[in-house]
Amino acid sequence: MTEQNVYDILQERGYIEQSTDEGIRDLLGKEKVTFYIGFDPTADSLHVGHFIQIMVMAHMQKAGHRPIALFGGGTGMIGDPSGRTDMRKMMTQQTILDNIAAFKKQMSRFIDFDSEAENCAIMVNNGDWLLDLNYVEFIREVGVHFSVNRMLAAECFKNRMEKGLSFFEFNYMLMQSYDFVKLQRDYNCQMQMGGNDQWSNIIGGVELNRRMDGKQVYGLTFKLLTNSQGKKMGKTESGALWLDANKTSPYEFYQYWRNIDDADVENCLALLTFLPMDEVRRLGALKDAAINEAKAALAYEVTKLVHGEEEAKKAEAASKSLFGGAAAGGDLPGTVIAAADLEGLDILGLLNKCGLIKSNGEGRRLIQDGGVYLNGERVADHTRAITAEDFADGRVLLRKGKKVYHQVTVGE
Repeated sequence: MTEQNVYDILQERGYIEQSTDEGIRDLLGKEKVTFYIGFDPTADSLHVGHFIQIMVMAHMQKAGHRPIALFGGGTGMIGDPSGRTDMRKMMTQQTILDNIAAFKKQMSRFIDFDSEAENCAIMVNNGDWLLDLNYVEFIREVGVHFSVNRMLAAECFKNRMEKGLSFFEFNYMLMQSYDFVKLQRDYNCQMQMGGNDQWSNIIGGVELNRRMDGKQVYGLTFKLLTNSQGKKMGKTESGALWLDANKTSPYEFYQYWRNIDDADVENCLALLTFLPMDEVRRLGALKDAAINEAKAALAYEVTKLVHGEEEAKKAEAASKSLFGGAAAGGDLPGTVIAAADLEGLDILGLLNKCGLIKSNGEGRRLIQDGGVYLNGERVADHTRAITAEDFADGRVLLRKGKKVYHQVTVGE
C-alpha cells in the first residue's frame, strides 16, 4: 500500500487555505522536507489558536518531514501587526524569554524534539540572529528588496492602516522574511507554514529567498480556528482557551468543546483530533440529540491530546455527573470559603466570592433572567440567603447560564 501524501491528509482534514506554488504536493510526496512555523511569545502559554499549527506540525512529522519551531525572541520585541486594529503591548526581553521557555515545555508534549530520528524537530529563537543585527546593514541587504507600495497593499497591514501603522511595526515583515532566509541557509528549510493571517509575511519570505539567494522555497497557509459564522473560536468568558492547565483547567477545556455549536463539531474533529476521517464524518453527520455523542468524542479527544488521558477521563466523568444533575466532586472549577464567612452571605455575595459576576448589578440581572442555579434549582430572588443547609457533604454547586459550573466547598 502506497503511503498517503501528507498534503492530501491536510487537505482532506480541511487545514489548507493557500499555497505559493502548485508543486508543493509533489514536493511533499517525493522529498522529506524541512519546514518551519513561527510562534511569537505574546503570553506565558500557548492557546488553542496555536493548537491548529501544532496539529499541522504533528501530521507533517508523522509523514517523515522535519519541523522547525521558531520562537520569536526577536520579532516578539516588535509584535506582528497582522489582523490587529491596535499596536501590540511591548514586552521586556526577560518576559519574552520566560514566555519562550513556557512555549518550549508545552510544545514538547506534542512534537518529537528529543529522539534520534532523522526528522526530529528543532527549536530555534530568532532573537539569536535578529537582536545583534546592524540596522543600516540590514536595511541595505534586506530592505532594498521590499517595495513600500506592495507592503502597504498587504492584507496584514490593512486593519492597522486605519488607526495608524507605526514604522516600528512596519519592520515586522522584513524581519520575518529574513527568518526564512536564515533558516534556509542554516537548515535547508524549504517551506514556511502558518495561519492564513500570515499569508503576506510568508510571501515576503518566499520572495526574499529568491531575490537574495536565488532559492525557490515554498509557503503554505492553513485555516484559522473559526466557527461556522467565521468568528474566531477559543474565547471563553474568562478570556483565551489556554493549553496550560493552570490558566484553563482540564475541566473548563473539556466543557468548551462539549458545548460548541452543532455546526462546528465535524470541522473541529477534523482539525483538532487524529480520529480517522471516516469516523469524523460519521460523528459529524449525527443530528439532534445524537450529536451529543460527537461533542463528547471531540471534548475527550482534544482534552486527551492537550492534558493527557487521565485528565480527560476526569473531565468526562465530571461532565457526565453534571448532565445527570449531580455534583461531581473535586474535578470542577471551585472556590473554598471559610465556615465563618457563611454568616450573612447571600447569593450575590457567593457569586462575587466565586468570581462569577463583576458587579451586584450583573448578578441581579442574571437572576432576574433565570440564569443562576443553586444545586440544580433556579434562584428566583437576588436576596436569597446562603445557609449551612445548602451545603450537602460540605459543598454546593453553582450554575451560571447553561454552561458555567462552579463548586463551592466549606473550609476551615
